[in-house]
Amino acid sequence: MDADSLSRLLDRHGPALVLYARQWCASPEDVVQEAFVRLAGQPEQPDDPVGWLYRVVRNGAINAARSAGRRARREATVAWHGEPWFLPSPEDRLDAAAAAEALAGLPIHERETIVARLWGGLAFDQIAQLAGSSTSTVHRWYQQGLKTLRERLGAACRATKNP
Repeated sequence: MDADSLSRLLDRHGPALVLYARQWCASPEDVVQEAFVRLAGQPEQPDDPVGWLYRVVRNGAINAARSAGRRARREATVAWHGEPWFLPSPEDRLDAAAAAEALAGLPIHERETIVARLWGGLAFDQIAQLAGSSTSTVHRWYQQGLKTLRERLGAACRATKNP
């Protein structure tokens, strides 16, 4: 297939193919691009290039969604089996596994704030700068995250000014 024919097909059907692929995957533009690359590499032009493109885009989008799902499951598994967040100690009254699970269950902005504050020793203004937010918002995230952790762990954490 010559470049002009490919260009016309892309101009005429590209946006619709991207919309079609978006039903299945998060990277529809990549799937459509790959379909056109595959079409350009065909030794003979298909009888119905538009129908061929839709079939290839559909299959590619479904494969991309499956791949993304496998990758997400694999990353979640690897992340879960990583190093523990807490090292259990006999004198601790805190269950390290339960604390790690509760911390992992927080929204990312609350978890990031708590980890940066408690383990990183950062001030709220430093965390705000990292998060691209205001100091008051970061403090609110910190307070909400601690409240949620207390509820999930069923423990009354002592309130301190310097954790």
